[in-house]
Amino acid sequence: MRLFNSLLFTALFLLAGTVSAQDETDSQKREPGHYNTNRFKQLYEEFSTPNMFRTASGAPGPSYYQQQADYVMDIELDDKNKKLSGFETITYSNNSPDPLEFLWVQLDQNKRAKDSKSPLIEPSDALPGDMAENFVKNYMGNPFDGGFNILEVKDAKGNPLKYTINQTMMRIDMPKVLKPGEKFVFSIKWWYNINDHVVDRARSGYETFEDGNRGYVIAQFYPRMAVYNDVEGWQNSQFWGRDEFALPFGNFEVNITVPADHILDATGELQNRKDIFTKEMMARYEAAKKSFDKPVVIVTQAEAEAASKGFSTAKRTWKFKAENVRDYAFATSRKYIWDMMAVKMGSGSVMAVSLYPPESNPLWEDWSTRAVASTLKTYSRMTFDYPYPKAISVSAKNQGMEYPMICWNHGRPNKDGTISDRTKYGMISVIIHEVGHNYFPMIVNSDERQWTWMDEGLNTFTQYVAEQDFGEQYPEAIAPNKKYPSRRGPAKNIVDYMAGDQSQLAPIMTKGLNTYNFGANAYAKPATALNILRETIMGRELFDFAFKTYANRWMFKHPTPEDFFRTMEDASAVDLDWYWREWFYTTDYVDIGVKEVKKFYVTSKINAEARQMMDANGIKESDLPPLVYFVKEDSEDFEESMRDVKIEDVKTLKEYIADNIPAEERANLKNPRFFYEIIFEKPGGIPMPIIVQLTYSDGSSERITYPAEIWRKNDESVGKFFGSEKEIIKIEVDPDEETADIDTSNNTWPKRKKLGAFDKFKNKTNPD
Repeated sequence: MRLFNSLLFTALFLLAGTVSAQDETDSQKREPGHYNTNRFKQLYEEFSTPNMFRTASGAPGPSYYQQQADYVMDIELDDKNKKLSGFETITYSNNSPDPLEFLWVQLDQNKRAKDSKSPLIEPSDALPGDMAENFVKNYMGNPFDGGFNILEVKDAKGNPLKYTINQTMMRIDMPKVLKPGEKFVFSIKWWYNINDHVVDRARSGYETFEDGNRGYVIAQFYPRMAVYNDVEGWQNSQFWGRDEFALPFGNFEVNITVPADHILDATGELQNRKDIFTKEMMARYEAAKKSFDKPVVIVTQAEAEAASKGFSTAKRTWKFKAENVRDYAFATSRKYIWDMMAVKMGSGSVMAVSLYPPESNPLWEDWSTRAVASTLKTYSRMTFDYPYPKAISVSAKNQGMEYPMICWNHGRPNKDGTISDRTKYGMISVIIHEVGHNYFPMIVNSDERQWTWMDEGLNTFTQYVAEQDFGEQYPEAIAPNKKYPSRRGPAKNIVDYMAGDQSQLAPIMTKGLNTYNFGANAYAKPATALNILRETIMGRELFDFAFKTYANRWMFKHPTPEDFFRTMEDASAVDLDWYWREWFYTTDYVDIGVKEVKKFYVTSKINAEARQMMDANGIKESDLPPLVYFVKEDSEDFEESMRDVKIEDVKTLKEYIADNIPAEERANLKNPRFFYEIIFEKPGGIPMPIIVQLTYSDGSSERITYPAEIWRKNDESVGKFFGSEKEIIKIEVDPDEETADIDTSNNTWPKRKKLGAFDKFKNKTNPD
């Protein structure tokens, strides 16, 4: 009966508030209704309907399919004339349920054709001046002709095939429709002039060293099949230069002919190693396969410097095979030093490899291959065991680009041999990032042409984890820093970007070509969003399991953003629709603070507010059971004596405990003396957990995290009322900067005093 009466009294209080609000509404003009704009609504409107190809859980469906493209290629590098030529045979397997009338092939080198339209889509402004180098390039030089020269396209019988080139895409018109389950074999003969990638900042090309030798990093060098799938059909969006590549998996047999004095490595396993390697190189290679703690040099610096003095006119062919890869690339030069070490992987091992000129030492011999090895360990822990036989890091000026098993990376000492921290950490980080791309998107094969963040964002997040692991594994590399100084990942590092004007920016869920502030929005922001999920929203255990589930479900397949979003929820039992919407579909920001704090004391004496509500509803005090009343400090009912009131002094409460709580249980009851109502505000749009640090008068502290769902019914402010045995002297929201809160001026109670100009100057000049 007591419980019933207590509930009745509470209901009357609520009823009084409702009636009052209704009276106020009736006296005003009624507002129209609206669509569901709640930030916690489900993503049904944004997501496509699950089907036989992709399930609602985020896993591939029972009818999931993907095409396959197998290549046999003969490639020759003309070092003297800086020219690359090739003949390739493509076997295309139609594993889809659709009959195909034609095939689309990517001609990425046409981005550098004389008549390329890529420069025409970028606006330009008048400047007060320009560097002489840029002036010559932009206004005095002739366009570089680096596009494909297609010499022939033929079917398996040698008959010419009709084809149409549209900028960076080539349509192959087959003699008849390619039915489901059928294969089509055709060949392409081509050549192009190799570009200087240092000048045009391209992903592929050559650089010229001071002694006249060149280092070649060659990619996007062959006509490549486009993706055909259940989401886009043909992904034949033009390559304008920024958004990268969508490619099917296949097997490659590649013969690469280069000058006989070159050192070369590439995607795949070298098939004629004994013909290429000297006996000494073979002995070193065998030692490297057993060295798990340090790299073994295969080609020494002295040998590379000796080779650099010649210019062989003889040729040598390196033969490679690669299985189940989506692309192919290689690097070659007579200046390369070559080292390797083994990395334990599952029940076997893989090779971590580096190629670099003498100009890269001593930095590269110390850290490149170690960074490759450390990266493979971290990424495999976070996803799956690295499935390929090797991962190669190649030193290339101004580069940072990835391909299956091989990548190009910047970072070299100054000419006097000195190495700045910026150079060292920049090199290690770019190696971790580019090697990490083996996982995203080389294996978890998302569509880079459509969703840049799915490879760059996921990879940058995992890069942050790998950087921290590297710092722990090699503390001597980061001394005197205690932690690796990661540029992206921690929430606080994205605040400046999120605090900027977002009105002209686009959400993360934007096609790569159209992404504003590319580095922040395609790399840093999604990486930070995932790091916050891991550290603050989900916790590492749930996040890591779900992230690994996604990677394993979609390794060697083509996932979409929805497959990622759905899998993360499916494997964790955490509803994240609100999080995906706010972080990935909007340009909103986080700003949560303390709006107001009210202190209350308890008494058995009825207060004016309660009396007013009872009178309004015709209730007498005698109609209600004994109650405990809360009196706000500084209200008209507040009396100074209430500060010293103890729980046992409140008559109604004392009687209730005596009548209802057994004596042996009373010792376990808390003894709250202070009662607080904290009103939290949310000027920012993104709902986030409210992480609150309470500091008490005795110097102790307590942390409470209210889940983000606390904002589900009020998007602007929420209150929490609670009792405390100790007096609170400070309240701080997000004390460790976990949520990317852009404005911390409202995060503390009592409010921080704003310093005047003199105070700021005094603190700056007298920091102690």
